[in-house]
Amino acid sequence: MIETIRQGLQAEGLIVSISKLCRWFEVPRRSVYYRPVKAEPTLQDRFVTPIKAMIEENPSFGYRTVAHLLGFNKNTVQRIFQIKGWQVRKRPVGFRPRIQALLSVAKAPNERWATDMRRIWAGRDGWTTMALVIDCHSRELLGWHLSRRGNSKTAESALEHALIARFSTLGRVPAPFLLRSDNGLVFTSRSFTALARSYGLRQEFITPHSPEQNGLVERVVRMLKEQCVHHHRFESLQHASRLIGDWIQFYNHRRPHQALNMRTPAEAFALAV
Repeated sequence: MIETIRQGLQAEGLIVSISKLCRWFEVPRRSVYYRPVKAEPTLQDRFVTPIKAMIEENPSFGYRTVAHLLGFNKNTVQRIFQIKGWQVRKRPVGFRPRIQALLSVAKAPNERWATDMRRIWAGRDGWTTMALVIDCHSRELLGWHLSRRGNSKTAESALEHALIARFSTLGRVPAPFLLRSDNGLVFTSRSFTALARSYGLRQEFITPHSPEQNGLVERVVRMLKEQCVHHHRFESLQHASRLIGDWIQFYNHRRPHQALNMRTPAEAFALAV
């Protein structure tokens, strides 16, 4: 205020010092000269060091996941992420026309499963194919199989592993439910469709060229690639299988999901049943 008045008087040809103006208006002179100085934020090493170690090992982890795994307050972790510039950068999403959505969610376990296949480089064994099956309610990765061949046998093996993991046996499921997949040659083959039907599963196919309709399994595949496949240089199919198996164990039993109220898939399934 004092400076504004001084400049106004100066514009009219009157030169009045700040000291005199402060006396006129009974304003402490130090309040006119004071400029607040923002102190540098202080960060405690007991928080920064373990957070840095975790995100160096897993660069795709967000602050909520890191806070849960380390047992820290999520607001503290978020502040450290912001100050250090460690936030996970989101991919830009442009406008794309959408067709009618077919949500891949489920209200209870064993209501809808989803399956998909991806190619993975396995060193001296070359390109391999991984099939995986998840429960759309708990996000639990129930079955998977890594093979040199990307045929129906690979997908069938993953499905049977999922059935054993969930029901402890092979045979018709207690109540029929949906198995969602794309329209690829593997999932529409006579062998795979006959196997799914024999176990009492009803196949559900997404609209062609619409992977977002199988979004839950697509998200799991993306996490698998970011947190495991791209993080290692597999020497062989056996090496890849061992490390992927370790990651799946971590994913099912230790990694929290924001959509599951920061529970792990195994915890979400146990709570639902």
